[in-house]
Amino acid sequence: MPQYDVGIILNPNLEPTQLQLEKDMIQAALDKHKAEVKAIDEWGNRRLAYPIEKDPEGYYIFYTVEMEAGEAAPLEAELRIRDNVRRVLIVRDRPEWKTKKG
Repeated sequence: MPQYDVGIILNPNLEPTQLQLEKDMIQAALDKHKAEVKAIDEWGNRRLAYPIEKDPEGYYIFYTVEMEAGEAAPLEAELRIRDNVRRVLIVRDRPEWKTKKG
């Protein structure tokens, strides 16, 4: 199965309970689309390049998942419906894009 990077920016003004609810809903959407989570990288609140809905910051979460190729678009559409989700980007991970150090 192909591997994907799922980047999500959430509303930075969420209470901890609301934030946990959003993470649970994201996990439920990933499970619904049969995405196997390999890694989660949570950056927290970071400054945006431009304001989104008048907020200069966003709460960043990145997931590395394995899922079927046809599930990426429906997953993205489902995640975008949430009110507290500001941006979603799903990118297929390709080995040739990895840089070799040394």
